[in-house]
Amino acid sequence: MIIDGNEYRIRMNGQVYHCALDVTMELVGGKWKTIVLWYLRKDMKRFSELRRHIPGITEKMLSMQLRQLEKDGFVSRKVHAEVPPRVEYTLTPHGRSLLPLLEEIAKWGRMMGKKYGTIEQVERPVKKKTARKVAVRA
Repeated sequence: MIIDGNEYRIRMNGQVYHCALDVTMELVGGKWKTIVLWYLRKDMKRFSELRRHIPGITEKMLSMQLRQLEKDGFVSRKVHAEVPPRVEYTLTPHGRSLLPLLEEIAKWGRMMGKKYGTIEQVERPVKKKTARKVAVRA
């Protein structure tokens, strides 16, 4: 990378990067990582909640992405000693440092959606509560 006429490179984790964007994309690039981070931006989520929020991601892929985000220090994982075990994921302070970038990327995506397409609200079917039959003794 060239800054003020000087050439620089970044050495990190045994890799050499010639552009700071390469570092960023190495850490949060790909199809799913930024989406997982986006859904964790406001509060903690359980694995099943994340899976519901991200259509198209497989359980295996979500698990792999969460493991990598945890390894890179963006996400923390808390396991509660319950049966069945409850696992919650939250952003770390390091992960929260990405939020302004994610907000700008999302804002740009919405702008492109409006400019070249449409933004449509998704109607979700309302789940009906099923009545339980209760035996009445006379």
